[in-house]
Parts: sequence; structure tokens; C-alpha cells
Amino acid sequence: MRKVKLQIQTTIDGFVARPNGDSDWMTWNPDEEFMQFINSLIDSSDTILLGRKMADGFVSHWENTVSKNPENLFAKKMVATPKVVFSKTLNKSTWNNTTLAKENLADEIAKLKHQNGKDILVYGGATFVSSLIEEGLIDEYHLIINPVAIGDGMSIFKSLNRTQQFSPIESKLYPGGKIVLSYKINKD
Repeated sequence: MRKVKLQIQTTIDGFVARPNGDSDWMTWNPDEEFMQFINSLIDSSDTILLGRKMADGFVSHWENTVSKNPENLFAKKMVATPKVVFSKTLNKSTWNNTTLAKENLADEIAKLKHQNGKDILVYGGATFVSSLIEEGLIDEYHLIINPVAIGDGMSIFKSLNRTQQFSPIESKLYPGGKIVLSYKINKD
């Protein structure tokens, strides 16, 4: 069965966005090792999951990056990888290479996990990821800790109503200053 893997940027103080959703705090000085890690996650996946609020900015960012720099292999992967956007309000997808999931979250994820293929990668946003966490639908967490604190913002764990245990996969400090903490979920 396919795994659902979360890759998300966070601050040292545990926020994934400012209270208004901005992510202007993210540091972006990728080194070769960090990019190898990021590429390994996308290469092990063939589906990207997004919440509706994040989809607009995410899809347009990568499409614009490819149009400005067609040689950017990572951006080409992001555009080429099929995306599933979870929405209760949209009736059709307005994005390229993207389908909508509108039914019960756990049922939609179960259908995706039982399909043939590589793993499934979740990028966000905060509310969508919180819902996945609340339902226990994420198998692996890849938390990218930026060397910054913002004091207040959106947390992905605030809806967790139980203690959740994790087993470490790996932790690594990259030369550019980010730390990646990778865990798999301990199933009860």
C-alpha cells in the first residue's frame, strides 16, 4: 500500500505560516545535499496532495517557474506530477494536471493509498494538513525546520486530540541551515 508523506516547512517555534497564512519567513538557501533530499521525496512519489487554499499559489508558482526557466528540473517535476486538491467548495479543477477530491477525507485518502503507484506527497496548507493529522492519515512526517522564529502563526498539530508517538527515520542539519526531522507514525 502507498504511504502518505508530509513535507512541510516550519519555524523553530512550530509554525507553518503566519496568522494570515504568509510564509515570508522561509529561508531559501538550498545546498546540493538539501536539494537531493527534496528530490528524493518527490521521486518516491507520483501524486501530490494539496488543500484548496494552497493550490492556487502552489500550482501557479511552479508553472511560472517552468515558463521562466524551462531547464529547472525540479520545477518540471512539480508541474508534471499529478495533483489532487481537496475542496468542499469547488465543483471543477481550474488547474492543469489536477483533480478534485470532494468526498470524506479518510475515504478519499484510502482510495488513493490503495491505487497502484509510488507514494503520495502532501505539501499543505495548514488547515488541510491539520485535518489529515486529526484523522491519522499521514504515515511519514518530513518536517523542514527553518532557522527562524515568528512568535505566532498557524500550527498543524493544534487539532490533534490525543498523544501521538513517532519513530525516527532520520534527522539532518543541512549546510544551508535547515534541519530535517523525519518520522514515521506509530500506529496504535
